[in-house]
Amino acid sequence: MRLLLFLLFLVVPVLEIWVLIQVGQVIGGWPTVALLLADSLLGAWIVRREGRRAWRNLQAALQSGRMPDRELADGAMIVAGGTLLLTPGFVTDIVGFLCILPFTRPLVRRLGAWFLARRVSALARTAAGPGLGSPFGGRGPAGSPFGETGSPFDAMRGQGRGSGPVIHGEVIREEQDTPGAHDSRRDLTGH
Repeated sequence: MRLLLFLLFLVVPVLEIWVLIQVGQVIGGWPTVALLLADSLLGAWIVRREGRRAWRNLQAALQSGRMPDRELADGAMIVAGGTLLLTPGFVTDIVGFLCILPFTRPLVRRLGAWFLARRVSALARTAAGPGLGSPFGGRGPAGSPFGETGSPFDAMRGQGRGSGPVIHGEVIREEQDTPGAHDSRRDLTGH
């Protein structure tokens, strides 16, 4: 992952400079600068509009008592897209517009969820070394570190097969010596 980030930080600026030179040779230097300014201003306007819409959707989801997972993801993508639009260059602007435009955001959201699920699954497999077990339970028949569910999200929600033993216990509460106080012992069933 570190190598990928290193290459990304190395390749993207070089690619941006190359694209700026190519566009500058075709339309000229000042029109290229004007185009960069125009797409930054357009991007700022769209970020502001979509940010307000995402905030309203988030508030509506919270007021209805629903988990605002889609709204939070949209807000994060709008922030990321706005950040990419602030950097000078056409390549980062294209990716930024993909993150903030309402008709391309669902595709980017699905792509991000797919990548995140793969990353979490890979991290869980590496965290559960040989003989160490998995933080999400035992390995299922397919060798998944998430039991029979096969998904880290199903295992975290507890939708997998319950494999632990049932432990019966007794609650003992000791009270201070006060008039009328007694040692109250009750098992978990209330008797």
